[in-house]
Amino acid sequence: MSKFSPPRRTPLRLGVLVGVVATTIVASALAAGATSTTGTGVAATGAVTAVTATPTTKPDPGQRRHRPTKSPTAKPKPKPKPTFTAKPTPTVKPTPTQSPTAAPKGDIWRPALRSRWQYQLEGNPAYPATGGVNVGVCAVPQTGGACVRPDVYDIDLYANVGNNTTLNTEAVKAIHARGAKAVCYVDAGSIEDFRPDYQQFLDWHDSHGKSLLGKPFSATFPNERWANINNDKGQRDFLLQMMEARVAKCASAGFDGIEFDVVHAHEEGASVTGWNISPTTQLTYNRALAGIAHRYGLAVGLKNDLSQVADLVADFDFAVNEECFQYDECGDLKPFTQAGKPVFQVEYRTAPNTFCPKANSTTFDVNAIKKSKDYDLNDLPYTPCR
Repeated sequence: MSKFSPPRRTPLRLGVLVGVVATTIVASALAAGATSTTGTGVAATGAVTAVTATPTTKPDPGQRRHRPTKSPTAKPKPKPKPTFTAKPTPTVKPTPTQSPTAAPKGDIWRPALRSRWQYQLEGNPAYPATGGVNVGVCAVPQTGGACVRPDVYDIDLYANVGNNTTLNTEAVKAIHARGAKAVCYVDAGSIEDFRPDYQQFLDWHDSHGKSLLGKPFSATFPNERWANINNDKGQRDFLLQMMEARVAKCASAGFDGIEFDVVHAHEEGASVTGWNISPTTQLTYNRALAGIAHRYGLAVGLKNDLSQVADLVADFDFAVNEECFQYDECGDLKPFTQAGKPVFQVEYRTAPNTFCPKANSTTFDVNAIKKSKDYDLNDLPYTPCR
């Protein structure tokens, strides 16, 4: 989910820290604008102890963490909503731009294979000076010993406390002051109605035969809709220009890398997304996103999309994964570690003493952490495997 959502996916969330009550509001559900028809590009109509859940049925796509054929028994907690209403930005009708050229690799941060990370996409009001990000988090790893701090923080582009328009520059500065790196969370495959640039997506959608915004991401997360990454009406050109504007903001805020969420529409299918997206189209879009990130001097991470890891490992600098140990999919990420590129991995419903020994082994060698079993991505709980 994304985020404030998140993020996950994907994706920007305002969360509730234990002992802190945060006021939330529910973002308005966007009325569906896609009509049922056929053909590509046209809508066809979403440290605590945990127990291991047994997959049973197809998941709510709101859990963008897993593949579409597997699901935990418990339905994920609804995505928290921002405590504000973002004012839409003035409408701009962007024109297609040429594919950006990747910057020299020497100019881009190359995260080490073994880099401890933190995943915090929901803001804690106790840290207003850093947009809700707890840059001082320190926790005892599953292996025991003294508390350890993250080398990498994956956080939202915007401050998660107070508004959704202020770039989280202060959090990035504070992270750098501690000798760590900051990864910028951006949703690239679904469009959230609480983002400051949302009106531009909606205007383009309305002026191009309602060919951009598909079905709600899920019933759990109706405030975002699947994006159409086909290009029969110039959708992909438009999306890439909008994503480039977001990447430019990540760079201006001082981030070192970027995580693009929801880049797996081809795995979900038209019945979920509203669009017929082919694997080839997904590869084209994902590679273009990686190229944009490199053009702005940012490392770029592939989020999930396990079916295309072998095809994309050369284009991405690291991987971000959710729940591959729970679903026995971590082997699909070996092309990254074999290339010396780190995998930043998170589990929610599996106990650390179950997955951490595997994560720390030479077989997988991934940077795994345990977060809340209800799928919230607050600063705590936080248990790194090593």
